[in-house]
Amino acid sequence: MTAIYVLDGSQVRTLEDFWRLIGEAVNGPGGYFGKNLDAFADCLSGGFGQPDDDDYVVEWRDHQASREYLGYSETVRQLEIRLSRCHPTNRPAVSPDLAAAHAEHGPTVFDWLITICEDRAPGVLRLQ
Repeated sequence: MTAIYVLDGSQVRTLEDFWRLIGEAVNGPGGYFGKNLDAFADCLSGGFGQPDDDDYVVEWRDHQASREYLGYSETVRQLEIRLSRCHPTNRPAVSPDLAAAHAEHGPTVFDWLITICEDRAPGVLRLQ
């Protein structure tokens, strides 16, 4: 039987909220299902945190609210964090993405998450 994990999109206001809520949805209170984009991709691909039977879906309810919350302002915030933490040699790769986000161009945090889901676990995510 397919396990269904529900993500309440009205509660996903930041990327940090997403990490907490997806972890709790899949693995219970305090649960883990990635705390950065690479770890999330690994969990979806069968890494640490994935449900044991691989027969699951994630229903992202009220995803339109999340799309707004995880739009350009959150993307700018996340890219500023990334820029402040990355190695100086990586800053030239992050800076154009940050400039694009300031101009409201390019992918948003919401888009990053959807792309990872589609690439790593096609069919697992149901946007509602």
